[in-house]
Amino acid sequence: MTDAILIGGGHNGLVCAYYLARAGLTVTVCERRHIPGGAAVTEAFMPGYRNSVASYTVSLLHPDIIRDMSLARHGLIIRERPISNFLPTEDGRYLKLGGGLARSQAEVAKFAAKDAARLPEYYAMLDRVGDVLRRFATEIPPSSGDGLSGLARALLSAEALRRESLETQRDILDLFTKSARAVLDEWFESDPVKAVLGFDSVVGNYASPDTPGSAYVLLHHTFGGVNGKRGEWGHAIGGMGAITEAMAKACGEAGVDLRMNAAVARVVTRHGRAVGVRLTDGTQLAAKRIIANVNPKLLFEHLVAPEDLAPDFRRRIGAYACGSGTFRMNVALRELPDFTCLPGREPAEHHQSGIILAPSLDYMDRAYADAREHGWSRRPIVEMLIPSTVDETLAPAGHHVASLFCQHVAPVLPGRDWGVAKDEVADLMIETVTRFAPNFRAAVIGRMALSPADLEERFGLIGGDIMHGAMRLDQLWASRPVLGHGAYAGPIPGLYLCGAGTHPGGGVSGLPGRNAARRILADRNPMRRWLGYFRPGRA
Repeated sequence: MTDAILIGGGHNGLVCAYYLARAGLTVTVCERRHIPGGAAVTEAFMPGYRNSVASYTVSLLHPDIIRDMSLARHGLIIRERPISNFLPTEDGRYLKLGGGLARSQAEVAKFAAKDAARLPEYYAMLDRVGDVLRRFATEIPPSSGDGLSGLARALLSAEALRRESLETQRDILDLFTKSARAVLDEWFESDPVKAVLGFDSVVGNYASPDTPGSAYVLLHHTFGGVNGKRGEWGHAIGGMGAITEAMAKACGEAGVDLRMNAAVARVVTRHGRAVGVRLTDGTQLAAKRIIANVNPKLLFEHLVAPEDLAPDFRRRIGAYACGSGTFRMNVALRELPDFTCLPGREPAEHHQSGIILAPSLDYMDRAYADAREHGWSRRPIVEMLIPSTVDETLAPAGHHVASLFCQHVAPVLPGRDWGVAKDEVADLMIETVTRFAPNFRAAVIGRMALSPADLEERFGLIGGDIMHGAMRLDQLWASRPVLGHGAYAGPIPGLYLCGAGTHPGGGVSGLPGRNAARRILADRNPMRRWLGYFRPGRA
């Protein structure tokens, strides 16, 4: 019998497995695909062209995890974007953000001098709230099921918030409850400025920037950094799979047993406790504890027997909101896009940035309304990254690969099937980019399109949800995924969760995996429980 079995070899599963093995536990990871990494993988989508096929950019990966797992020694290199974002507008202008505050202010001033003046204060506000979020992201949330230790964590969390300035407390309340538009309207007047800053509010979020709570999704995407620089985004050389390949090597060194093509069919229980798993080929594996790195709906509606769960818990998991409205494409290009607003086919800094094709918050709002009515927005939101401009390993010389992260599409089409509609929607996404870069359609020599149904089938992302559940107030912190089980321990003794469906949520951060490992190690020894819960730097 092994000490722990991990269901799912995505990045959070690998992080959790590593910390458990480093603490001396025997650990087995069961991954249903032929490679580890979950949605953070690099694969060839046509001969000679490789890309990060699902997750596609890095910022949230926690520096402590990079250090502890020696990911640089295992080959990980993260290269920063020269600028953060490039937003073409429909009137032939453009806005660039990044490359330093003074430069960003000069760009914003092209649209509104008042907005340029307010930009430093806005960024300072995000940094203040981001510091609070960074601290809370490394903590185990309170849980009513944890008795006195859960109560103590709740009191300490409340006290930490109380010590913040009143201004910061107000900003936290705004960003956790208001819509992105409501927050941005308080700060800025220019539509392009609000668009480039508000885009993050709909990333992986099947909602409008007018939806209450969408400001938090904006915040969630800003509290990371790259190479010690806050708020920056970058590319993993070799694609996102380079991150999980390095993690797998670290796990191997720590003694983790990584099993590929080992799909779990059922969590096995005995006398009300999780004691093992049964694979789809009938193999049974026993363990002292089971840790699930999968979407909570997938775990509790498909891998756990209904009779092992209380009726109220089953009902609440049934209501757990999933489905991020995402359509993901990888395309091979014979040349770089030549934008009408900024002509040129030679690699330039705007090709190396996050290219946002959504020129206003109104545009984003209409895209969401359109998707709800028709199944997909006829003028969709597209973010394009071209990682081959900084990573020559991904495409043949002179050619490129691009990631198209597209919103909004309905997770389930009304009266249609994604298998039938996928090519039509993929054509629309190509045409959307071509409206801003007229050579784009002719430059495409191959493509891979992943609908929400494909993302679910390939990566276990229920409803295509890249976050393993909507990032809204009722599904955050101690209530992610369900209040009373938000501290990584499931409703069945011996069953834990460590994926993005737990605090602090989606993105390639590794924090759910590390926090879960701390919880599990603390539970092994009640005398050390308080130490394990309250020292975030210790796994």
